[in-house]
Amino acid sequence: MKKDSYKVIGVMSGTSLDGIDLVYCELTFDEKWSYKIFSAHTYEYNAYWRTLLRDAIGESAEVVSGLDERYTEYLAEVIHKFKKDFEIKDVDYVCSHGHTVFHQPHQGLTLQIGNLPKIASLIGNTVICNFRVQDVQLGGQGAPLVPIGDQLLFGKYAYCLNLGGFANISSEVNGARIAYDVCPVNIVLNNFAEKLGLPFDDKGALARDGVLNTSLLERLNALPFYKQNYPKSLGLEWVKQQVFPLFEEYDLKEVDAMHTFVVHAAMQIGEVLKRNGEVLVTGGGVFNDFLMEEIQQRTPVEVIKPERELIMFKEALVFAFLGILRVRNEVNCLQTVTGASQNHSSGYIYKA
Repeated sequence: MKKDSYKVIGVMSGTSLDGIDLVYCELTFDEKWSYKIFSAHTYEYNAYWRTLLRDAIGESAEVVSGLDERYTEYLAEVIHKFKKDFEIKDVDYVCSHGHTVFHQPHQGLTLQIGNLPKIASLIGNTVICNFRVQDVQLGGQGAPLVPIGDQLLFGKYAYCLNLGGFANISSEVNGARIAYDVCPVNIVLNNFAEKLGLPFDDKGALARDGVLNTSLLERLNALPFYKQNYPKSLGLEWVKQQVFPLFEEYDLKEVDAMHTFVVHAAMQIGEVLKRNGEVLVTGGGVFNDFLMEEIQQRTPVEVIKPERELIMFKEALVFAFLGILRVRNEVNCLQTVTGASQNHSSGYIYKA
């Protein structure tokens, strides 16, 4: 008989390189799934790790392999620290996304480092990880993976929108869960904030004071990705190839670049929020007041900001959930979302 309650640590590192998000939660099935968050914390990357992870995409296979070893050990240290800091002793499983170095599903490639088998023995818990690989092997995008959590944990909302490194959206269309990446967000905005010596633009105050460049805005909105049908997903490679080169053609102040990109992102997000209802918005972008105001101006949907824990740790929570579905051998990857040849239960299981 299946167990119906699990105490789990979920671990997530996003493309915006803010840090490693960890959540200690209980997931319970009683006719439907529910969750309870006990502890949650973000361990910020120092400059050393932020640089290594940002530059990894251009490194050789040998260098990336060595980085994978070191990052797996580092991730284990962070998980240990989380358990110690919050006095966590009762853990059934640790479910970890790892950190995406490259994501090229059209070439059958995706790599999340930090998912080597030794992580289980290093932390002393069974680990479920590497959730994207199987989906890509089945012809899918390997992303987004959070929508199964949106469906089973947050199904009362018309939309679930995450504003992280990228904006991604999830909703029910004709009885099927549909989800896809909409546009970059913090992966671009943080890049310009860092040029001003800041990790991010607090509340979007700098972007708000900037000036809109209408020529650049038109060119951003004309990028072919936005006209593609779902399933579709984005990666850092696309931003480096398609977005940053456009900015380089303009001699803009950082605040003007950020202002223009916020308007661009809000326009793209507004385009996909057409149905009446509520949208649950999570991710670090929720704290960008300027971005949130620009989005609300472009949609009839009521924008719902949940409690801070859910805003910051929803993805870590859902990866905890993905791991439990994998342990139960239940579907955690939807073909309607990723374009894979079938629904499936994805993730590697490593025993301590």
